[in-house]
Amino acid sequence: MEIDKIMQDLEKKHPGELEFLQAVREVLLSVKDIYNQHPEFEKAKIIERIVEPERVIMFRVPWVDDLGEVHVNIGYRVQFNSAIGPYKGGLRFHPSVNLSIMKFLGFEQTFKNALTTLPMGGAKGGADFSIRGRSDAEVMRFCQSFMNELYKYIGPNVDVPAGDIGVGGREIGYLFGQYKKLTNHWEGVLTGKGLEYGGSRIRPEATGFGALYFVNQMLQTRNIDLKGKTIAISGFGNVAWGAALKATELGGKVITISGPDGYIYDPSGLDAEKINYLLELRATGNDICQPYADEFAGSEFFAYKKPWECKADIYLTCATQNELNGEDAETILAQNPLCVAEISNMGCTAEAVDKFVAAKMLFAPGKAVNAGGVATSGLEMTQNSIRLTWSESEVDEKLHYIMHSIHEQCVQYGRQPDGYIDYVKGANIAGFMKVAHAMMAQGIV
Repeated sequence: MEIDKIMQDLEKKHPGELEFLQAVREVLLSVKDIYNQHPEFEKAKIIERIVEPERVIMFRVPWVDDLGEVHVNIGYRVQFNSAIGPYKGGLRFHPSVNLSIMKFLGFEQTFKNALTTLPMGGAKGGADFSIRGRSDAEVMRFCQSFMNELYKYIGPNVDVPAGDIGVGGREIGYLFGQYKKLTNHWEGVLTGKGLEYGGSRIRPEATGFGALYFVNQMLQTRNIDLKGKTIAISGFGNVAWGAALKATELGGKVITISGPDGYIYDPSGLDAEKINYLLELRATGNDICQPYADEFAGSEFFAYKKPWECKADIYLTCATQNELNGEDAETILAQNPLCVAEISNMGCTAEAVDKFVAAKMLFAPGKAVNAGGVATSGLEMTQNSIRLTWSESEVDEKLHYIMHSIHEQCVQYGRQPDGYIDYVKGANIAGFMKVAHAMMAQGIV
């Protein structure tokens, strides 16, 4: 495999798609050696096929605000790879959404889903729409207009979208209602639904819960106990909420959360009261950090700064892609931490990842550590298919098993001759090999 040649060709085909190209390069660097041991992959052009989405759907989304003004956004669905199952991946409503980000997320989702042990292909979608400051009625009209086009390309055995940034329970409800209206079918076509109409227990918290199960297993490889360790977290969406909740439950002390306005440092750590207060703040749609600092004595607000400057034992990215760069990595490494995990998708830049791996840091890549969310979405699909609802303990038990299996796969392919476990390499190879073998079995399609 000639990585530079492949990347040059991709850059010509997809100029300016920086996030997508970054994601592809990381995977290619990880799988190069094992790929070269399989000449049948080269003959079938597995790499050339796996880096291109099977289908890219783009469409306009016209909608009317409460004042009667017409707006037009761009909608996307990138159906990247269906070799091991129907397309599966979230919908993101955020002004930053563009084709590059959708393709990077769909590419990453392909391998993440392969790691879960569940039969799910990779996809991603969304729109450059911001829910911030919009009324419920405006969000509903937007979701209905978005689904008016998307419904043609999805289905329980074709493509099952979920939520992501900007798409929570409210948005999923509106999307599902419109799909049902358009098709006259009640089916498990979306995950992240409310419990009243086919949703799964612990789905909103699942990404954060699964991430802490994975981090805990990483620490155990070095005989380290999570209990009593300080944890710096970014963001406070569902991912950060779930991570903070489970970290606290396991005896860790979460000392930071952040928002667009900066971050909070709380040396006494989050507890149930503080987490519930943050959820109330978040529901208002406004910034959360300054009000938190005003409410809880001893906490401090740092405007427009990142939590990575705080000293902690464990650092977890939970906000968005590339939120932790090379300079941040050096700041973290200087604190001599135990572990770093990118719970947000591609939360670290390539430079930051290289620095953590070079330092032999316990470092978990997003496609492994944050797979608990899509895994629980897969469990929701199963519950919908068999028309049953599992208890919270049943779902949590299955989530535990899946995260344990992902960790085992990473260790199997990522253990280096000196004993260091390169989780980036392990996750990429494990996911790639499963998808590649499925593609080989199905011919040139």
